[in-house]
Amino acid sequence: MSAELREVIEGGESAGSVRAKIDLSYDGTEFSGWAAQPGRRTVEGELSRALGRVLRLPEPPRLTVAGRTDAGVHARGQVVHADLPADAWAAHADVALWRLARALPPDIRVRAIGQAPEGFDARFSALWRRYAYRICDQPATADPLRRQDTLWHPHALDLTAMNEAASLLLGEHDFAAFCRRREGATTVRALRRLDWRRGDDGTAVGCVIADAFCHNMVRALVGALLSVGEGSRSVTWPTEVLATAVRDPTVRVVPPHGLSLEEVRYPPADQLASRASVTRRVRTADER
Repeated sequence: MSAELREVIEGGESAGSVRAKIDLSYDGTEFSGWAAQPGRRTVEGELSRALGRVLRLPEPPRLTVAGRTDAGVHARGQVVHADLPADAWAAHADVALWRLARALPPDIRVRAIGQAPEGFDARFSALWRRYAYRICDQPATADPLRRQDTLWHPHALDLTAMNEAASLLLGEHDFAAFCRRREGATTVRALRRLDWRRGDDGTAVGCVIADAFCHNMVRALVGALLSVGEGSRSVTWPTEVLATAVRDPTVRVVPPHGLSLEEVRYPPADQLASRASVTRRVRTADER
């Protein structure tokens, strides 16, 4: 079996199908996360059903997502792929975007849909994911129109101390202390960026970039840095927690509504398949 054919089989694409790449955004407030769950409203469930209707499919298609967001988490730059019957794609691709705008609820928007480059896998081809976390540490002046995507924190934060602590966490480490473990899954991640800046409105915005994230990793990292920013922990405390490689119950997991998946970055088209092959060898469970 050729390497190319093996990649197609492992990736789930089959003869007679077209792999579509979908860029979407959503307000996670009213969703029980990305993943479809019986009896619950989820982003995957809504999008899959809408795609099925728009493309006149006998059943909703299976979706593969770049990052499975939890309940209440938002996304501005989520990416999905779906393997669709070639005849249905040919018949409806030109109008799919506009039909999806009518078929989807207002808290989900598909921003683009098109045939994916050869070798593309929304999850395994990704180089990194970028999240943002918004905190207003002056609740008296908080913008009530942003209350669904911003954490209101009662104490002023020292962003200089938070950035100093964050810089010590960068690099490839076992982030088990900041993750909810999943059987068979690695907790080793390469943290590329973690820092805080003030927006024009005074809101503290954290930027977090890594190759991938474990369950609750971003929210736990933010929680640890909050303790530093409010002065209850030292700058070195998050690094000391990291070194234990054991989930620390003293690390708060901040609420989900301040978190948004902002961007997923992929390599050039000629490197998509090789990136997916390398990543697939080390990712054995769902990632956040």
